[in-house]
Amino acid sequence: MIDPVNGFSKFSKNEKISWISKTYLRNNPEAENILKQYWNSNEELQQLHDEFTENTISNFYLPFGIAPNFLINGKLYALPMTIEESSVIAAASKAAKFWLSRGGFKAEILNTEKIGQVHFLFSGNEETLHKFFNSVKPVLIEAIFPLEHNMKKRGGGLVSLELRNKTNLLENYYQLHASFETVDSMGANFINSCLETFAEVFKSEAKLFAEFSETEKDIQIIMSILSNLVPNCLVRAEVSCPVDDLCDVNDHISSSDFANKFLTAIKIAEVEPHRAVTHNKGIMNGIDAVVLATGNDFRAIEAGVHAYASKEGKYSSLSHASVEDGIFRFWMEIPLALGTVGGLTSLHPLVKLALELLQKPSAKDLMQIVAVAGLAQNFAAVKSLITTGIQEGHMKMHLTNILNQLNASPSEKSSIIEFFRNEKVTHGAVVKHLENLRS
Repeated sequence: MIDPVNGFSKFSKNEKISWISKTYLRNNPEAENILKQYWNSNEELQQLHDEFTENTISNFYLPFGIAPNFLINGKLYALPMTIEESSVIAAASKAAKFWLSRGGFKAEILNTEKIGQVHFLFSGNEETLHKFFNSVKPVLIEAIFPLEHNMKKRGGGLVSLELRNKTNLLENYYQLHASFETVDSMGANFINSCLETFAEVFKSEAKLFAEFSETEKDIQIIMSILSNLVPNCLVRAEVSCPVDDLCDVNDHISSSDFANKFLTAIKIAEVEPHRAVTHNKGIMNGIDAVVLATGNDFRAIEAGVHAYASKEGKYSSLSHASVEDGIFRFWMEIPLALGTVGGLTSLHPLVKLALELLQKPSAKDLMQIVAVAGLAQNFAAVKSLITTGIQEGHMKMHLTNILNQLNASPSEKSSIIEFFRNEKVTHGAVVKHLENLRS
């Protein structure tokens, strides 16, 4: 039986590794070597990484790749993508190149509103609560002035503050519902600080409100927190071209047949949740890779995006397509709360490099770039599905991973990659060919 550990956070990095090895890894020396071989030889850089989070014992590396040739609103970009999955960057690059000669991607910001809420319980008269809110609202706004000062200089700050009755969902449940503009920062810390100030002032002022009974004065604050559901922080990305210009999508299908199959595939994702989840996962392959490379919170993005995909009461496709008057259109509207200042953006060397590579975008610019990455990835995936099938291209890209798993030598890799250049790749076929090669 394993005993609990006390004071683990105070252990040195070596002590943490030693305890883990002894307690869980049977003192396996190879485990310790694996952890330490990923330490950065630059001590200053390693310390920076150690301080990003808690109880750090090593670094976990992911590939940092580039998808070139993205023409977005007339400007050419090379997109940094951090992802471990085979074929994602290749597919995005292929889609970018396809649309490069067809006018590129168009993107626009629809809104940038972010949301925060103070959740509280109130068991008194609702009309009196509204009177109190109306009287205290200016006090609440004034209370966050020191927090807003720098944000207002950049054009941001509190946009609106309202009282919402949620007692139909939960007994005595109300909210202070606030919307914010955070300009180029994602704004989580700013929003949460404002909300906690609202809560403190709201509760203390309630005790002084003459029209409240003694019971009503005891407002119970439950929590104050921003929301990652940002349906009004929206960006739209789109591509379009004449149907006839789709002719080189695949040698074995006509432009009109491709367009019809593509539209049907999108409609299936719109009406069938089992398909929609995988369809949207493909979109997130592109989005998450750029979000991660630019030091943003991909978990928050995922949560908000998938909630948005269910906004009509049923999980559905994020992307849509149409053909009207001979014009093929493919588009997506998606919520993305992103930042280009704060967080890791000024700390992580590769994040700083990624933002420089993107020509130092504003948060709005980055929203458009990220949305385009998702749309490109989705176009590439659906194109493969309705033509050659998803596995042909994916397995070609996955071949190197298979060979690494089989401990193939450099010469064996070279020979096998050449052999499968025009052959179907399966794990079994690769194993068999490698066995033949070795014998």
